Amino acid sequence: MDVAGLFLAGAGAGLLAGGTTCAATQLGLLTGAVGGAAGAGSGAAETRPVRQVSVFLAAKLASHAALGALLGLVGGAVQPGPRVRGTLLAAAAAVLALFALDLLGFRPVRRLLRRDGAHSSESESESEPGPGPGPGDGEEGCHPPRAGRSRRPVLLGAATVLVPCGLTLSAELLAVTSRSVVGGAVVMAAFVLGTAPLFGLIGVTVGRAMALLRGRLTALLAVALLAVSGWTLLSGLRLGGWLPSGGGATAAADSARFVRTDASGTQVVTIWALNQGYRPALLTARARVHTVLVLRTQHTSGHMRVFTIPSRDKDVYLPATGETRVDLGAPGPGRMPFMCASGHFPGAVTFR
Repeated sequence: MDVAGLFLAGAGAGLLAGGTTCAATQLGLLTGAVGGAAGAGSGAAETRPVRQVSVFLAAKLASHAALGALLGLVGGAVQPGPRVRGTLLAAAAAVLALFALDLLGFRPVRRLLRRDGAHSSESESESEPGPGPGPGDGEEGCHPPRAGRSRRPVLLGAATVLVPCGLTLSAELLAVTSRSVVGGAVVMAAFVLGTAPLFGLIGVTVGRAMALLRGRLTALLAVALLAVSGWTLLSGLRLGGWLPSGGGATAAADSARFVRTDASGTQVVTIWALNQGYRPALLTARARVHTVLVLRTQHTSGHMRVFTIPSRDKDVYLPATGETRVDLGAPGPGRMPFMCASGHFPGAVTFR
């Protein structure tokens, strides 16, 4: 595929589906980037979210283009496995919870983010009489943004490369197959550009809402962020294989229909990976028998095109429509969880 084709493929994937999946995965980082607007004055509140989101997206574009160039140069050897992605998702959940507690005014978190000192100095300056603002002085002139706050969108935007969604992984695979520094950089940069409209809209909306509410409905937003944090943490724990393996009864009819033995004595387990989840999601198979997993897709897109087995730290990339066979060897008794690349749709095969 030439450079123009790679650009169109990356931009199309980002524009049509990548924005929603990436926004769900990286919402915590985006919220943290625009969080500084909540303390801005009314004039700054109109422009600061736009500026912060622009910086965030520019840093995201640069980091993804650099990763694409690296993938095009050295191939899939630098792609993080499920456990690494699970750790990064758990870290993203912690960041999201941190900013939610900051919105609630939790003092230890505000001290960690160095907000208490800034708030106290602003309160003291408001209580002490002094000359009025001079010509050209505005609220930003009286209280210029601190360096830490101005660097935050850059750092968090660049950090998005460490928390990829399922469709980002598909773009990374395309960068690997390009076998070109330029091609890899182009496809990843185009993917970010495709997601930019939705990311920009969400970022500016959240930033302005945080600035305008200023404590009135902040608790509601913080609770919503904590809920997303819990959801992200659960996905990360699933990806890392750190959740308890129990639960979920399997249907005997599903096992009889989707588990069979071929003429050679090989046990064949068939699972459909669809956009709505796995069909079936729970199966029972025989242990200590040579087993082949058959993964079928039909117009499947996004994170469902990456089948993840945390216990084996393995990702299997699936075609949009087709069949992929995975040799599992002869699994011992136990439960083998599986899920999509983002950890949102889980399932399991229980070997007995």
